[in-house]
Amino acid sequence: MKCKLKQLVKYKSIFFLTLPGILLVLTFQYAPLVMGFVLPFKNVNYKTGIWKSPWVGLDNFKFLFSSDAAWRITRNTVCLNFLFIITVLVLSIICALFLYQLSKRSVKTYQTVLFFPYFISWVVASYVVLALLDMDNGLLNSILKFFGQEPILWYNEPKYWPVIMVIANLWKNVGYYTIIYYTGLLGINEEYYEAAQIDGATRLQQIRYITLPLLKPVIITLFLLQLSKIFFGNFDMFYNLTMNSAALYPTTDVIDTYVYRSLKVMGDLGMSSAAGLYQSIVGFVIVLTANAVIRKVDKDNALF
Repeated sequence: MKCKLKQLVKYKSIFFLTLPGILLVLTFQYAPLVMGFVLPFKNVNYKTGIWKSPWVGLDNFKFLFSSDAAWRITRNTVCLNFLFIITVLVLSIICALFLYQLSKRSVKTYQTVLFFPYFISWVVASYVVLALLDMDNGLLNSILKFFGQEPILWYNEPKYWPVIMVIANLWKNVGYYTIIYYTGLLGINEEYYEAAQIDGATRLQQIRYITLPLLKPVIITLFLLQLSKIFFGNFDMFYNLTMNSAALYPTTDVIDTYVYRSLKVMGDLGMSSAAGLYQSIVGFVIVLTANAVIRKVDKDNALF
């Protein structure tokens, strides 16, 4: 204990420098955890306060599991998020490999182009999509009319939207993950590639036997981090991009949007907290399971 106090005194300037960040994390990340474990089991009464509100056991969870839409929203959330994870993973690695072959001057330009959509909100993106898919003035329907085809009511046809959502997610997030993988590629020693070229290895063989194995720790880490949120639908994306069209619910309605619409009517804070706790616990279990499988197959590349 004395040793720790001496270190604290010795490095007090660094401690005070990090103090605002520590307080921020404690206030907005750890303190809400207490409420997150209490609210799902309460029937919140705003007059008496959270702590004096009556306990209701698992009644709030019945809101999710007894609903007719329970299977639909769970399927959409998991399946769409899984598609997002896989497509972003593959395409961002491919883009990073292309960037790695370019000159440093060219890389800066392509980095900016790829990374820019990440900063655009889904509200703005939804109007870009609307400009493409609008029934009367949308670009795609104008092209269809030009070639003598019937225009498509995109916002009334749920079968098209899994593909549209995947493309939109790729456009928004590929640049962000490309930069991470590209940074990982920069850490690979060039001598490996020089030795492989001397041995007559082709570019694809270098990628297969050098690049991907050395990039594996980064890939696994990002995969597990994304997998932990597989039960969380990106509310901004699913709500704004679809314009909350009821006709699209069969393929685009996820847990977050369903809870939002339901609680907008009922206003029950306990039910929304129950949904959040359910998503967090399932995500946590999935990460533990996936990490256990990775550790069993290749212990050195496991996250923990």
